[in-house]
Amino acid sequence: MASIRKRPDGQWRARFRDDAGNEHARHFARKTDGQDWLDEVTASRKTSQYVDPRAGKITFRQYAEQWRSVQVHRPSTQEHIEAKLRHYVYPVLGDRPMSSIRTSNIQALTKRLSDQLAPSTAGVVHRIVSSVFRAAVRDRVIAYSPCDGVKPPKVTKSRVEPLATEVVLALADAVPDRYRALVILAAGTGMRQGECFGLTMDRINFLRRVVHVDQQLVTVTGRPPFPAPPKTAASVRSIPLPSVVIDVLAAHLAKYPPTGGFVFVSEAGRPIHRTAFGRIWRRAAPGTHFHELRHYYASLLIRHGESVKVVQARLGHASASETLDTYSHLWPDSDDRTRTAVDSVLFADSARTGEVVDGHNS
Repeated sequence: MASIRKRPDGQWRARFRDDAGNEHARHFARKTDGQDWLDEVTASRKTSQYVDPRAGKITFRQYAEQWRSVQVHRPSTQEHIEAKLRHYVYPVLGDRPMSSIRTSNIQALTKRLSDQLAPSTAGVVHRIVSSVFRAAVRDRVIAYSPCDGVKPPKVTKSRVEPLATEVVLALADAVPDRYRALVILAAGTGMRQGECFGLTMDRINFLRRVVHVDQQLVTVTGRPPFPAPPKTAASVRSIPLPSVVIDVLAAHLAKYPPTGGFVFVSEAGRPIHRTAFGRIWRRAAPGTHFHELRHYYASLLIRHGESVKVVQARLGHASASETLDTYSHLWPDSDDRTRTAVDSVLFADSARTGEVVDGHNS
């Protein structure tokens, strides 16, 4: 039910009742403006696009916290999202009603993030904010997302340059002795850091020379490191163990018996804490990252002729495109392969038939 009437002060009062019986009203200087508003509301209700104006009064912080509480994320991802919102978004948008946030506000936030953070980190924050607003649109809290049309910071992906073998061996010698086998394992299997930390004895088959990856060690604030499912479903995989890795692991286990089933533990005999290990790594290997050992493994597979699908499977990538996006430049140049393929056939046949001699017709 909707109506529009002129008030004693000359203003036009347009009103309607929603399906719950609640009355909504606005005042306009002209009757046509009031009628346009009622027509817009009526059309949005018929197409199920109507948004109760009161719904948007919830603040960004209140809605984002509700949104966070129902997301199905790994514990580390939950902590990551909470930290990004708390540090970079809530100070700017947290106390503002959802309906008051405009595209210009999101553009200003994106500019601020770009000035303060690396492009990749700023892009992560932008994606989180966009996800919150998309959910708010679906929940009919707001009519549209103010993130629409705002481009995230442009990220220039750095080209992977694998470590040299002598550097990998130097890293293995530089870390404390109890972590030497950890470096060789990562370089010889491509396992992620958390997957290496979470490796337990029952995941290693020394007879078949294979390691099964189906868990990682997760570190979150306020609790000791604990095992959890790996990064993605594709990360669950079996990796062949080279002899060098088997030998190093056997020597490690003889010297440092597993505690609680974990192959690698701290000096205190507890599962490795990511932050504590980070300090150890930076002291032993400044200027490098543990993840570079994974790149080294991928480069070895590619150098020795493994296909994209094999490299994808060994690394636990979700798709072949992810593998190619990261390592395509390491595969042999396709132009050279094309020339070699044609030359190996045509020149061989030409020499046999005598049709081509020194580049000229005979």
